[in-house]
Amino acid sequence: MAAGDGAEVAAWRQCRRQPTERSAAPPEGWIGGPGESAAFPHEAEAQPASGRVTACEAMAYGTSMDPSTSRPSTAGGGPFTRWPRVADAVLALVVFLVMLAVSPEGPNDEVAFRAVGEVSIAALIVLAVAGGVLYWRRSRPLAVFGVTLGATVLSLGLRDAGTVGIAMLFALYGVGRYVTDDRWSWIALAGALVFVTISSFVDTVTVAQIGFGLVLVFVVWYIGRRLRIRGERAALLEREQAAEARRAVVEERTRIARELHDVVAHRVSLMTVQAGAAKTIAVDDPEGASRAMQAVETAGRQALDELRHLLGVLRPEADREVLGPQPGLAEVPRLVDQFRAAGLEVAFTMDGARTDLPARVDLSAYRIVQEALTNALKHAGPGARAEVRLHTGGRGVDIEVLDDGRGGTILTGSGHGIVGMRERALLLGGRLDASQRPGGGFHVVAHLPLGQEPA
Repeated sequence: MAAGDGAEVAAWRQCRRQPTERSAAPPEGWIGGPGESAAFPHEAEAQPASGRVTACEAMAYGTSMDPSTSRPSTAGGGPFTRWPRVADAVLALVVFLVMLAVSPEGPNDEVAFRAVGEVSIAALIVLAVAGGVLYWRRSRPLAVFGVTLGATVLSLGLRDAGTVGIAMLFALYGVGRYVTDDRWSWIALAGALVFVTISSFVDTVTVAQIGFGLVLVFVVWYIGRRLRIRGERAALLEREQAAEARRAVVEERTRIARELHDVVAHRVSLMTVQAGAAKTIAVDDPEGASRAMQAVETAGRQALDELRHLLGVLRPEADREVLGPQPGLAEVPRLVDQFRAAGLEVAFTMDGARTDLPARVDLSAYRIVQEALTNALKHAGPGARAEVRLHTGGRGVDIEVLDDGRGGTILTGSGHGIVGMRERALLLGGRLDASQRPGGGFHVVAHLPLGQEPA
């Protein structure tokens, strides 16, 4: 993980990018925070949906287990997280300018500044090399430390290059932060401590100054090392959550497939055999054929009864209503009214209504809206507001549900509803993104294509 922390955050940042245009004037009643898009994904450039599970989707499975810690936030990570290369280049330049401008021999050991003309050519080269190599402090931390340590050794013979130790401290932090082999990390620290001790005899400093230098070197290295360990633990936790979420999805699919096989296979096999027998003896033995067809009817009715029972077991308690037509987008207004009656303030807009949607798309869209509003009702807290926006067009159905989340937080492990929503979208060849909003609340965006078969 020499550059693992930055690479992992960059991977998350790439997965989160959505080619969505920002609306200049959000619609009335829009509760999105500053800078949030008021546009649907369909308003952006067409992005091909894939029924295959990508690496980003696999990473998203892990975070859906706990939306409150779903993704490393790049918004609050600072420039070293958002633009690592640019930040390192700026850091190298700033360190070089500081080393160049600060005099190592101020009066009474005070900080003093000097003109560039006071620095010799040799010292200028040493400072430029020590500062410039900091650009590679993430990718080659040991090599960068070696160069800065060598430059610091050379500075013992160049009095006007004494500030090069600043670059060595930054390089030593990079060793603790990005070197995963503890043996080499400890060796680098030992080298820095030995140099500080030896150089103190050359400069004839006090014991207190020697102790301060040793403590400073160790603290700089230790801070980098602690941040690396914390990042590795966070990455391990994300991988474990991703594996747990994938396991839950696989187990659920396996269980449903096993139950359906147990219920259907025997009855359908019996019906097939009886129907074949009836066809064979229909002319010669009409009465026997009639009995065979009666057996087919009985087996079919038993299979239907068992399937209804199985689906009743799989259906959550809140959904165990009287069997009837499956709900669709036409039922969303009634669904919104139910949540309003339950105390959740919901704003609802829908455009491009279609009545010829495929049944699986119509049902999945309804269930996604239902689950998202249920999460808002349970976790957003009292007085929360939610908004549902739907668009149906030639490409498919676009869904956006968000709340302002003034209340509670989602506890670890309670994100199975989001796994279910994402599974519905992926099985239709679509996509779903669920994340916390920077200003509080939750944001669910989904696209369900019309023409693609499930993966």
